Amino acid sequence: MRRAIYPFTAIVGQERMKRALVLNAVDPRIGGVLIRGERGTAKSTSARAMAALLPEIQVFTHSPFNDDPAVPDSWSDWAKDLKTKGGDLETSARKIPFIDLPISATEDRVVGTLDIEAAIKKGERNFEPGVLAAANRGILYIDEVNLLDDHVVDVLLDSAAMGVNIVEREGISFSHPARFILVGTMNPEEGDLRPQLLDRFALSVEIHGIRDARDRVAIMERNLGFEANSEKFAKEWEAKEKELADRIITARDLVDLVGYTSRDLIAIASLTASLNVDGHRADLVILKAARAHAAYEGRKRITDMDIAVAAELALPHRIRRGPFHQAEITTEELSERIQNLAGEHEGEGKPEQSNGDASEEKAADKKKA
Repeated sequence: MRRAIYPFTAIVGQERMKRALVLNAVDPRIGGVLIRGERGTAKSTSARAMAALLPEIQVFTHSPFNDDPAVPDSWSDWAKDLKTKGGDLETSARKIPFIDLPISATEDRVVGTLDIEAAIKKGERNFEPGVLAAANRGILYIDEVNLLDDHVVDVLLDSAAMGVNIVEREGISFSHPARFILVGTMNPEEGDLRPQLLDRFALSVEIHGIRDARDRVAIMERNLGFEANSEKFAKEWEAKEKELADRIITARDLVDLVGYTSRDLIAIASLTASLNVDGHRADLVILKAARAHAAYEGRKRITDMDIAVAAELALPHRIRRGPFHQAEITTEELSERIQNLAGEHEGEGKPEQSNGDASEEKAADKKKA
């Protein structure tokens, strides 16, 4: 019997966590989210509920890699070999996969294995798919990610960043797409991740039990209603679930059309520099998340508020000392700070230039020269 999924829109509070999941659903290229918090705060419930919201995907019916028929450049070696041999590449729709990775998982279980004996004796390239294959184009969920072997976490984060898994042994290799939304959850009381691994998660949220009595009552009532009759409960939330699902689908189509100006880039860079953020990953994450938020709001241009919303999710786990460790900064305070920083650099960039106008500017410069 299939396990009933609690509706995403029925989850009380935890707005930052839900926002981080929604932004990753709009644009999986953001790079996943780490959810840190005490037990019983709907971490796993939210991740599963988000997966249930996402639309079905088109795949090759017999592919264990969820290959996208519309993007040949991303096909696995399995699909390419079958195409070369003239095999049947029948397509069908499949639900977004939600893969739960156990903390006891080994590297071979994650990346998959090559049958070296078959390759040497028969000249065949046999590959046993792992977790990364099953999670392609879906959600890979890791509960208690801080208890997972560091090397395995590293492999997962590398694959999530590159979007491909390559397994090589004895001069034989096999590759397949590995694009997924990585969702890790953990209880900080049980130990933290190494800073190097922590930084590899694009977004991070820290959540706590809700203190408002009315909200706590709502949580109890909704959970009791779900346990008593999950079908009836789901029906009550069906309209809101569909509204959110449709909004995510629309945003997915819009996100690549969202533009940004030189001023926006300066604002992001100035913000991360002023907070002494190491490296440049945070800048890129903020830009991607800001574009996803603008698309979710139905706009084709990012604003300071989009940048602030993105920064609120992308910076806390990347700052060792500073305002985020003294007190929580609201999106409004971040937006004001961004405006001030951008104002200090006014004139250094070309505010009218967007990602869609870059080619026109280059042509104009060439003509002047």
